[in-house]
Amino acid sequence: MSKIIVVTSGKGGVGKTTTSASIATGLALRGHKTVVIDFDVGLRNLDLIMNCERRVVYDFVNVINGEAALSQALIKDKHSDKLFILPASQTRDKDALTQEGVEKVLNELSKTFDYIVCDSPAGIEHGALMALYFADEAVVVTNPEVSSVRDSDRILGIIHSKSKRAAMGLEPIKEHLLLTRYSPERVKRGEMLSVQDVEEILSIPLLGVIPESQSVLTASNQGVPVIHDEISDAGQAYLDAVARLLGESKEHRFLDLPKKGFFKRMFGGTA
Repeated sequence: MSKIIVVTSGKGGVGKTTTSASIATGLALRGHKTVVIDFDVGLRNLDLIMNCERRVVYDFVNVINGEAALSQALIKDKHSDKLFILPASQTRDKDALTQEGVEKVLNELSKTFDYIVCDSPAGIEHGALMALYFADEAVVVTNPEVSSVRDSDRILGIIHSKSKRAAMGLEPIKEHLLLTRYSPERVKRGEMLSVQDVEEILSIPLLGVIPESQSVLTASNQGVPVIHDEISDAGQAYLDAVARLLGESKEHRFLDLPKKGFFKRMFGGTA
């Protein structure tokens, strides 16, 4: 039985698609057959981050409408033979995603995949509701700023009330908090919320903290999920998050300012 994970947020631009790509990649690298679905009909960014935009012939909406078989629309990842991408349509309206159509595709994918990662559009519009409706688990992505956290709190309210599990009175969706673009230096200067602040507001378990890093932008521009960059702090943080998602115990890193060495303490200088 496959597990459906939605990656969602209340606000755009928080790193949701980057997170979807890295989590799906991480699960595949750990040996789990995984598919990541782009629910952002009309925009479609996942294929860019996964570097497969030139290979898109059929998309999610084509499959829902019976215009293509699922096997025709799935794109095999270039780095892992256990990872596949189902791209969104750039030419259709978001209403093209119907609950019945999405359920049919998810049921078909569940027959052969261990994990189905749903890359949700931001906010609470139709595509986002379709992405979270059938989820078993939710990764709520937020930046450490008040507006982003407030909007994530609103998304949690939607998850609690409008998912299939909520509608049927089943066990609730398992929620995880992923904090992105975190900078201990800016927290110290009072320019962003601390991890503790965000945890206190949202009250859901912390899956991971992704540090603010140039490597994320570099990886996106290269079409390679940043989790492949195991040297970078961001890549390591995503690897840790995937391990926690799989039930492993990992100490959280990148939460505090680096300690100064002896000579820097003696003679000054930055961390």
